[in-house]
Amino acid sequence: MRHVIVFGATSAIAAEVCVRWAARGDRLHLVGRDPDKLAAVAARCGGAEVTTASGEFTDLARAEALAREGIAALDGRVDLVFVAHGDLGDQALSEHDVAEAARIVQTNFVSVLALLIPLADALERQRSGTIAVITSVAGERGRPRNYTYGAAKGALHVYLQGLRSRLWPAGVTVTTLKLGPVDTPMTATHAKNALFAAPQRVARDIDRAIARRRAVAFVPWYWRPILFVVRHTPEPLFQRLGFLSGR
Repeated sequence: MRHVIVFGATSAIAAEVCVRWAARGDRLHLVGRDPDKLAAVAARCGGAEVTTASGEFTDLARAEALAREGIAALDGRVDLVFVAHGDLGDQALSEHDVAEAARIVQTNFVSVLALLIPLADALERQRSGTIAVITSVAGERGRPRNYTYGAAKGALHVYLQGLRSRLWPAGVTVTTLKLGPVDTPMTATHAKNALFAAPQRVARDIDRAIARRRAVAFVPWYWRPILFVVRHTPEPLFQRLGFLSGR
């Protein structure tokens, strides 16, 4: 039985992952913003041992406290930390409103650090465990449709690279999960295409990537070759290809 902390547990993706882990008998501590939604996810986890805690992640002091409380709730032993919270924000507004740009960066990058710093210290002292964090393929290259969100996720990717190398001597795995678009409430207003994945499929792929101790996993897998092309397209050409650089 693993001891698992899940941050952002009420997201559609995280909820599906929690159900999978609960079915295996893992002990779960679920953290999210909405107590009612947390209770609903806990109920879906059947007979597993589940505790919950709520709080606002962008309140950095509260986020750090939630991390420490999660460790205590699992009696001081943590086998897996899964960080799944995030918010696309309003790209158009963020281009002209400093507060919205700062909110997007705070939610998708800084608040994650507030969780990871105490948790990384705990797992380093423990000399075991896994940290898995959802980022996004949007962090691979700046595009007009989501570059504020993408910049925050790109910064998180670099941070996780450094954290992975720091924790490697202690036997701690850090897995970066680069997700493409998923058909969830967060993308409800987005036009869907064949590249959108279902939460159940994404949950399965996340579970596999963590089990295999992957350093970086594109979820679903087909984003790896797609983003290789996107990353290496020369900027003068990139700017002329509307399907890449358009809104």
